[in-house]
Amino acid sequence: YQRRVREAVVSTQSTGTTLQPDHGYTASSPAVLHLVEVMVQFTGPQQRGFLKFVTGCPKLPVGGFKALHPRLTVVKKSVDGPPDSYLPSVMTCVNYLKLPDYSSAQSLKEKLLIAVAEGQNSFHLS
Repeated sequence: YQRRVREAVVSTQSTGTTLQPDHGYTASSPAVLHLVEVMVQFTGPQQRGFLKFVTGCPKLPVGGFKALHPRLTVVKKSVDGPPDSYLPSVMTCVNYLKLPDYSSAQSLKEKLLIAVAEGQNSFHLS
């Protein structure tokens, strides 16, 4: 998993073929870089939880992140107020992560882990 995340970083910085920043984010946006930093730090159970939260499946397909179809897309979530007060949300059917522009990698990690834990086995319209 960590090797695959690192591959995603290299791919994002060079060609953008693995992690697709969009709608307010680019490959060099601090939030995207923080996300990759946090993903690399995840433990095994956190990795599986994150993957299930974003894709609906706790495992990557053969070929890793590059084989996800559609690609993992990270977009800027519009919020009313301080971004650190909001949780990220997802659209699992299209591997779409809506991420507020958190103030730090630590804040992103905390909010993402809360969303992953609270969002397992539930469905909400966002």
